[in-house]
Amino acid sequence: MDAEKQNLLHHHTEKHFTAGEVIRDIIIGVSDGLTVPFALAAGLSGANATSSIVLTAGIAEVAAGAISMGLGGYLAAKSESDHYTREMKREQDEIISVPDTEAAEVAEILAQYGIEAHEYAPVVNALRRKPQAWLDFMMKFELGLEKPDPRRALHSAMTIAVSYILGGVVPLAPYMFIPNAAEAVVFSVLVTLVALLVFGYAKGRFTDNKPFKSAFETALIGAIASAAAFGLAKAFHP
Repeated sequence: MDAEKQNLLHHHTEKHFTAGEVIRDIIIGVSDGLTVPFALAAGLSGANATSSIVLTAGIAEVAAGAISMGLGGYLAAKSESDHYTREMKREQDEIISVPDTEAAEVAEILAQYGIEAHEYAPVVNALRRKPQAWLDFMMKFELGLEKPDPRRALHSAMTIAVSYILGGVVPLAPYMFIPNAAEAVVFSVLVTLVALLVFGYAKGRFTDNKPFKSAFETALIGAIASAAAFGLAKAFHP
């Protein structure tokens, strides 16, 4: 690359959001962390449980939920990494056993971008001389697979688990300070709905959706879940 192009790249900064996987994990953890303990606390309050019982059950649920959600995130990321490794080995074998076929596939991929045969032929030949670059090209453009971060599974598990705990503390906090569960549930509803609105708005901003619509939908889901739990508890334990 010549000096002029290097200078252009050095002075050009592209503002792209690249933490999509982390944000996805946070959304999964906080969303469930706010909603599930909220519904549990509302249901137990509807069954006339004391604040101490609601708090004990809520803490147990948050602990179990964080472990379960974190483990699920770990297994999902690990499965993604294992899938990439299997496909890479298969693609590597094909490059060795049927190189002409794989080269034709490179040509076909480039042709889909409107590149003419006389233009992509040098690219195909260059890739054939560089097996690792050829393999990386096929993984990305033929299979649509990005190489996962080897630490992704552990990071995903920790992010989801911590996010779940942080979300779960919100609906349980009023029960820590108000002994009467009937009073605590009112504050729990108010605090959690505000948290859901704020979380939904932030989620909408990060995911480029309509923030206010996202806030309303997130709060509505939480409200429906807690109302259903509270109503069922009242029905079976008037």
